[in-house]
Amino acid sequence: MAQSEPLAARPAPAPIPALRSGGRARRWGGLTGAGLPVALLLLWEVLARAGVLKANLLPAPSKVLATIGELARTGELWGHLGITLARVGAGFVLGAALATVLGAATGYSRRLFQLLDPLLQGVRNIPSLAWVPLFILWMGIYETSKVVLIAVGVFFPVYLNLMNGVQGVDRKLVEVGRVYRLSGGALVRRVFLPATLPAYFVGLRSGLGLGWMFVVAAEIMGASKGLGFLLVDGQMTGRPQTILASILLFAVLGQLTDAALAALGRRLLRWQDTHGQVNNG
Repeated sequence: MAQSEPLAARPAPAPIPALRSGGRARRWGGLTGAGLPVALLLLWEVLARAGVLKANLLPAPSKVLATIGELARTGELWGHLGITLARVGAGFVLGAALATVLGAATGYSRRLFQLLDPLLQGVRNIPSLAWVPLFILWMGIYETSKVVLIAVGVFFPVYLNLMNGVQGVDRKLVEVGRVYRLSGGALVRRVFLPATLPAYFVGLRSGLGLGWMFVVAAEIMGASKGLGFLLVDGQMTGRPQTILASILLFAVLGQLTDAALAALGRRLLRWQDTHGQVNNG
């Protein structure tokens, strides 16, 4: 039998190709993500200028941007932006805080889950606009009713994701923590919190998106300022460029706030070794 070749004489295995750098991947992703909206806007502009799209129904993007510029020049835009951001921010904090407490409690305690979850699931199916007359009756048309309505929209995605995240924690991890005699606080901090953070951030992002949707319904409730008011005012006065300007601003603000929350989530979850984390650099 021939002698086996010494280990030192064997050729080294071929190196694994390096993954694409995270910075380059993010830049390429940003370019490709912006390409489709820009292409659609250019097509829209061309069709509007060619007369294919009626100006009184769908004005060109240049006219919509000119409307935003005029609102900014007169200072009217900043008041609408400020009050809408304040309402969404207050509703998001209120709804997310309550959802965090109840989601964690019902996920951890089976008794609380059986007691509270059926009621909350029933309330979740009530349409958003159904709350409007009730909140006006209870709290009037002032800021409280608007913030509470937004909080209702934020609450349920955060609650559901956190509750399911806590219930989905691997039982073996919990048992290992108890074997090492971790206290209740330490068990939450070292086992439950890392295991549920990904689901929690998904819920926060979903809740924020619903918060931007609910603010439109909230600003119909007798508001005299805000992007929702600007939207309705454009409809009542027959100005489609104002309606589209409001919709565009909602889209931009929603995207910016979601991107900020997603960046915070990536920072807090950078310890994860997942396919998504590699792709996001």
